[in-house]
Amino acid sequence: MVPRVEPPEAPAPAGASAPHAAGERGMRRGVVLAFLMLTAALAAVEGTIVATAMPSVVASLGGFEYYSWVFAAYLLSQAVATPIFGRLADLYGRKPVLLWGIGAFLAASVACGFATSMPMLVAFRLLQGLGAGSTMTIVSTLAGDLYDVHERGRVQAYLSSVWGVSAVLGPLLGGALVERAHWAWVFWFNVPIGIVAILGLRAFLHERVQRREAQLDLASAGLLFLAIGSVMLVFTQGAAWGALPAGALLALGLATGTLFFRRQVRVTEPLISSETWNDRLLLLANVLTFAAGGLMIGLITYSPTYVQGVMGYSPTVAGLTLTAMSLGWTLASVAAGRLVVPLGPALTGRLGGAFALLGGLLYLLLTPARGPWWVALASLVVGFGMGFIMTTTIVTIQSSVAWQRRGTATATNMLMRILGNSVGAALLGGVLNLALGRAARALPGGGADALARIEASLTPGAGATVDETLLQLLAGGLHAVYVGVFVIGLLVFLLSLLLPRGRRLA
Repeated sequence: MVPRVEPPEAPAPAGASAPHAAGERGMRRGVVLAFLMLTAALAAVEGTIVATAMPSVVASLGGFEYYSWVFAAYLLSQAVATPIFGRLADLYGRKPVLLWGIGAFLAASVACGFATSMPMLVAFRLLQGLGAGSTMTIVSTLAGDLYDVHERGRVQAYLSSVWGVSAVLGPLLGGALVERAHWAWVFWFNVPIGIVAILGLRAFLHERVQRREAQLDLASAGLLFLAIGSVMLVFTQGAAWGALPAGALLALGLATGTLFFRRQVRVTEPLISSETWNDRLLLLANVLTFAAGGLMIGLITYSPTYVQGVMGYSPTVAGLTLTAMSLGWTLASVAAGRLVVPLGPALTGRLGGAFALLGGLLYLLLTPARGPWWVALASLVVGFGMGFIMTTTIVTIQSSVAWQRRGTATATNMLMRILGNSVGAALLGGVLNLALGRAARALPGGGADALARIEASLTPGAGATVDETLLQLLAGGLHAVYVGVFVIGLLVFLLSLLLPRGRRLA
């Protein structure tokens, strides 16, 4: 049976075939948005809560050599699933794909809690990432369906606030569950939230899908899986596996990626529409998102390490300095939502680029004597940049394509952010390792145990201390990372200057 349609409060944007997903006027649409935000919270909290529990997980299951795979498997499957589920939502409707994704995420979460070994946990995290790739994509796509261009910025700000709150509550909740219950509840607590989201969306979200003679291009999906999977493995595991396996994976990724894009030009129903890359504005929006993703992961990964390891503050203080980025992101998203239509995406994008550059400069000027307030200020400014950039790009992309391509276009933008996170983490991690390695070799005896002592000092409860020489070594290595952060911020600013000024959203 084809679900009934309820017209949205505002007309569909130009180019859309019809209002395919909608809520009733006023309250009904707001109720749907509330359940969408609840759905977004599933993946948002999961992204921050697991790291807190991992020491307890390893102590219970063993298999420390699989530690990084718990995160890499989730990130890999999420990246691969994002564009595929975006296309499925365009073909078969948002609602069934979203409900399937939530169900898969919850089932995998339950299974993660029952894992009896690290390899088993990695396998279940792979399935969990598939569900997360679906929910993130479809939630944002539905926000574009339900609200017109004048309202999308505000709605995207609401969704951004979910990530901001989750960044604060996730680690706190994870620590409380591990300390007072069992690490398995880090995965199980999502289940009742997900069930409420499923029931609410089934009751209040109604859509009509125009049935078309089109199917998912499985060959393209397979090529995309190999391309993204290979490249993601290079960036997440390449350093551990060595040059030869990493080079082979990179070659496989490039080859299958080339075949994938060639196929997209030939097939009638491509997995990623060519208009995403042929339109200069959309192309630059995706490239800008990729660069901003690299900047964002640099701060999330290394700011707490600087505050805790170099400045000597507690993990709580280190986490609070990073919270400023979430606050700035949310505030800037609200502002960008109000400004992107009257000012145009070029100007709001440039505002984001300017904040990103300024934030990168503040990190470049960071010294231990400046204290955590400087880190919080730099994080806040970068958060302003992320809010303007991410809101501008997603609203621009969703307003520039028809309904039949909105899921695919949204998924492509999210994929670029995920890839930017992965590439940024790998590049900045390489910079840190290179800087620390060079500095350690200059120490007496070659600094054979220097890195191990630094790592021990960053482990909560380990009771390890480091002398002034090692603190300077760590500070120098992280300063090299912040040089990279500044370069990425400069790149983001330069890319924002390329956005075409004549385009307006209508």
